[in-house]
This record gives sequence, C-alpha cells and structure tokens, in this order.
Amino acid sequence: MPVDPDGRFFEGGPPIKVDGGIAVRAQRGNIGSQWWSRRFVDILEEICPPGRLARGRTYARKGQVIDFTLTPGRVTGRVQGSRPDPYVVTLTISSFDAPQWTSIMDALAGQALYRASLLAGTMPQEIVDVFDEAGLPLFPDQVGMVCSCPDWSVPCKHASAVLYVLAEAFDDDPFLVLAWRGRSRDELLDALRATPEPAEVIDPLAVEETALNERLGDFYAPGISLSRLRERPARVTAPPELLLRALDAPKIKVRHIPLTDLLRPAYRDLGAD
Repeated sequence: MPVDPDGRFFEGGPPIKVDGGIAVRAQRGNIGSQWWSRRFVDILEEICPPGRLARGRTYARKGQVIDFTLTPGRVTGRVQGSRPDPYVVTLTISSFDAPQWTSIMDALAGQALYRASLLAGTMPQEIVDVFDEAGLPLFPDQVGMVCSCPDWSVPCKHASAVLYVLAEAFDDDPFLVLAWRGRSRDELLDALRATPEPAEVIDPLAVEETALNERLGDFYAPGISLSRLRERPARVTAPPELLLRALDAPKIKVRHIPLTDLLRPAYRDLGAD
C-alpha cells in the first residue's frame, strides 16, 4: 500500500474512469453559482485543507462520483477511485426536530416576502437571518465525513468530490439545503400553503381620496411624516423554471441526473433572453 511522507495511505495510480458519473458543470473556477451553494462552498473552504479540496474538485470534474442520496442529516455517495470497488462516502450534519421546524416555519410564514419566494421555488438570502434568530443555523459549520478508502485524513479526495457535487446540486434545487436539515420540499411547501396568509402590510404611501376643495389648504403637504417612509420590498417574480417545479417530474434520468435538472438551465437561459 503506497504511503506518503506523513505516513498516510493513498491510492496508487489514476482513478478508473466512470461511464455516466456525475461531473460538475463548472470545469474551471468556482463550483456553485447561486448564493446558497456558494455559501456552502465558502464554509467548506474555511474548514477543510485546500490541498484535499483541490483533489476532490478534480475528481468531481472528472465525473468520479457515481451517485449520491440525501436524507435528513445524511448524504451517502459512491466514488470511483483506482480500485475496482467504489468507495462509500458518508456526510453527516445535525437535522432539526419537529418542534424546531415548527418555530422556523412560523417565522417564515409570518413574512410575506419569504413565503412568496419559497412558494415560487426560490430561496431569499434573508432566510439565513430567520434561521440564525431561531438559534438554528441553516448552513452547518461542521460536517462529519467518513469514507471507506484507506486514507484516514479528513476530508479525503473522495469525500471532497461528493461535497462539490452536492454544492452544485444545491444550485439546481435550493430545497436540498432544507431537506438536509430535515424538511423536504413537499413538507415545507405544504406547511406554508396550510398557514394562513400573513396580515396585509399597510402601504405607508397610501392616502385616502378626498375632494380637492376640501384639501386646498394642505394640498402640497405630505400625507405622512417623511421619517416614516421606508424602502418598499422588491417585487417577487416567478423563476423561469417554475413550470418544471410545479409539474410532476418524469421518471427519466440521463447519466444518473433527472431530466428536469438538465432542462432547468435551458429554461433559465430562455428567461434571461
């Protein structure tokens, strides 16, 4: 078994090429383009040695990750190395229990902007503050990593590869971030739909209509104190791929990737045009 100068075992020879593996789209530069996937990658690059992550990026770009499954608090993936049998990687974080999710859902449902964004299939960046205020950070600051390979360093390149593939999966489906913490897309959206609509926000610019002859004396005076004027929230728009999220996904996969995940970038490009 090859050993490096630090006494750690490592694989000898190049990895066996995988037919139909999950290769990240970003073959150069950063992996992850959405703010939530970049936040996850930034945390990884803070807590993991850069050399280990670099080797993992190479594996992720070559498509050495065969597949992965995500359940509350756990991600399990298979990665092909230089040996015939793939290595099994397990990534764990703490998932939130039912009472914790109840408090989070109450806070999300009480904010019209967050509620509308999530129901439209997007994740507003301010959602991080909701989780932080509840004392339940959305993004983990530690990830448990176990791999069946002989390299006992953490993370090994196989675990790093799964982490980067997971980050790009977050790009396509932000609800995977929430599912890892214990609440699936369907459970979350069903709970939001079942929650009564929040009270209508009073528009500080609205004034009652009054006949002109009754307002001649103060026609040019502001209706309310200027100190009460605040920036109005941005209008929430539906993402171009909303149709893909609303309809039942066909049971078709291309190289282990669901068809809807492949179509989503095309819908976004059409929306940008």
